[in-house]
Amino acid sequence: MANSQAELIERFQCYVAVPSQSLSNGGTQVPSSEGQWELAKLLQQECAKLGLVDLHLSEQCVLTGKLPANLPNGCSRKIPSVGFVAHLDTVDVCLSPEIHPQMVKNYDGKDIVLNKDQLIVMTTKEHPELLNYVGQDLIVTDGTSVLGADNKAAIANIMTALSTLSANPSMYHGDIYIAFVPDEECGLYGSKSMDCSKFPVDFAYTIDCCELGEVVYETFNAGSAAITIHGVSAHPMSAKGVLVNPTLLAVDFINMFDRKETPECTEGKEGYIWCQAVQSNQSTAKVELNIRDHYKEKYEARKQFVLENVQKLQAGNPRAKIECAIQDVYGNIADAVTDQNRIAIDYLYTAMKQLQITPKTIAMRGGTDGSFISTKGILTPNYFTGGHNFHSRFEFLPIPSLEKSYQMTMTLIDLIYKG
Repeated sequence: MANSQAELIERFQCYVAVPSQSLSNGGTQVPSSEGQWELAKLLQQECAKLGLVDLHLSEQCVLTGKLPANLPNGCSRKIPSVGFVAHLDTVDVCLSPEIHPQMVKNYDGKDIVLNKDQLIVMTTKEHPELLNYVGQDLIVTDGTSVLGADNKAAIANIMTALSTLSANPSMYHGDIYIAFVPDEECGLYGSKSMDCSKFPVDFAYTIDCCELGEVVYETFNAGSAAITIHGVSAHPMSAKGVLVNPTLLAVDFINMFDRKETPECTEGKEGYIWCQAVQSNQSTAKVELNIRDHYKEKYEARKQFVLENVQKLQAGNPRAKIECAIQDVYGNIADAVTDQNRIAIDYLYTAMKQLQITPKTIAMRGGTDGSFISTKGILTPNYFTGGHNFHSRFEFLPIPSLEKSYQMTMTLIDLIYKG
């Protein structure tokens, strides 16, 4: 692992050079962008050269494969098979899909000029987290895009680990599976289209955000609701007793919810219902809600509350036609924990202890690909890449933290082999 840092940097720069920004299209096409195909095919070729077998690139651009177990002669112990998951896409936040990373050597603790021509500066006043990395090498953006450490730092991590194991036959391990999935950023559509029969693991890990030491095995239960209100249109001169205004009904519906139970008013494990989009005209209005809660019972109660409010609105406006569609998006990873698979989480803390990393356990107010994969019976907790300020032009990646993330992967593989 002596040259791991150089390989991590080289791979990361190679992968971010492939524009793979996903597009929010409601899952009508997976993957949502051509660049994700390009990256997946590149990774497929690299995996083949590293000796992975059973490589499969699905019609939805999900790449799976296996690095076969490497065990000493006479080993008869059953070694759990483990999977590692990362997503191919970078987020679309109205910045350029083209990424031009810059290296800041031996960071001096001052503001960082990302783009002199456009006067884009990452200041320590606005980003005091920078000061935790004085003296370290950082990879930053040029101010025109995200960095793409979310999630190409994870891809570099996994690929470097596979490369290390392939080049060192004295490093014993069980079967290791990989899954590189598209369109995580716009709805976990890649993991939702994944054929789990090609990922037959005892448990898995996503490597997806954030700073050094972060561990996530609790996420939201997440759902979405689409309420469509069909009104009755009429010319104003003959509207009395005829017109049913769908826009005003949408407003009435939104006002049925508690303004204190919204994202901007909650934190930690507090759930919410978020009215995150409204579209309307003279005939029709559509309200889109996000429903979130860490606790399954409360999550189900929130879905029921949405339905009850729809029924109230319909009862008070019988001449309107109101439709409601609710779907589950992903689940809380913690709900998939059992006495048998909890060892996957225990391994994370054991690895951090060995590497002298202080754990930062987060109940994530969001989800990962593991949030959906865990609902399929494959417990999939998450650990850090080392990056900061994801979904921002001020995203940056400290090299020592990236290397620690890679060391986590290698240590986990060793712990799983040793049992």
